[in-house]
Amino acid sequence: MTEQAQTYNTAPELPQLLSRNLTVSEDLVSIRPMFKDNIFPLLIEAQQASSNPTTWLEENSSDVTYHLNNHGALLLRGFDIENEEDFRRAAAEFIPTLAQYMEGATPRTDLGKGTYTSTEFPNELSIAQHNELSYVKRWPMKIAFCCMIAATEGGATPITDVRQVYNFIDKNIREKFERLGWMLVRNYGNGLGPTWQKAFNTDDIEQVKTYCKESDIELEILSEQQIRTRQIRPAIHSHIHTNESVWFNHAAFWHPSSLCPIIRKELVSQFGENALTYNTLYGNGTVIPDDVITHINQAYEKATVAFPWQKGDLLLMDNMLISHGRDPFKGERRVLVSMGEPVSHS
Repeated sequence: MTEQAQTYNTAPELPQLLSRNLTVSEDLVSIRPMFKDNIFPLLIEAQQASSNPTTWLEENSSDVTYHLNNHGALLLRGFDIENEEDFRRAAAEFIPTLAQYMEGATPRTDLGKGTYTSTEFPNELSIAQHNELSYVKRWPMKIAFCCMIAATEGGATPITDVRQVYNFIDKNIREKFERLGWMLVRNYGNGLGPTWQKAFNTDDIEQVKTYCKESDIELEILSEQQIRTRQIRPAIHSHIHTNESVWFNHAAFWHPSSLCPIIRKELVSQFGENALTYNTLYGNGTVIPDDVITHINQAYEKATVAFPWQKGDLLLMDNMLISHGRDPFKGERRVLVSMGEPVSHS
């Protein structure tokens, strides 16, 4: 990791990171890290409830980019965001090129114009840390969340700096993943996950074949409704803009050990591990031991922060620097998401 990259993660550098002045006068916003001794998320709080987030983002675009590269996540709070359209406009300013949700894995509602609901899992379930679409050939560089309705209890979106995750993972484990990469095996149409039609946004299997060929995905057609895919991806990337090493993958997220032990045992006994909806392996097809996944999840935990949502909160993130999850909750909760600025490594 370069000397410059190390300063991004070092708490004593906070005053230096915050020394850059914002274009808009300071009486309109206050800016500070949300948590002591942690550089993310950077809290940018409007001092006037009428402050327009879209205008603010447009007038401060270079500063937003600077702080995003350093902090990874910016939380805009107290701005005038009342409805879905307010979010859509602000998200479009932050993410000029929106992305379609391809190879989708979780249930969400497409609200149009690049806006989706956040993952629609049962309230009582948590969602582990992950970088959005780390397994696709072209992933979104930016992601924006907005809270329309905050849960009465729980429901935070914990976020994790994957630069720190990389540093917390044992060197020998990192080196093996760096050498082999990781493999994702998915089974569609078995009734346990999304259909291939839903995931690939088409009813035409020929389009799926073309997409898989272009995306370096091995496609196995099991029946008219069931297909299996395998794809090998790097586990560790160099960040597109900062050149920092980041832990950017779903290896732990979809590993069988992440399932409830009882459910895992039942599914494997009925269908076999090869038929699980999701499975992750080393890139050469060998099994990733459960204790390795435990170690990786512990690294995520060390680098994770969480805060309660407030209505109108706008969370802007660099998807290569910051992963996200979801805590269980009670009551109604509505969080919207947009993603885009697709990038890829050659």
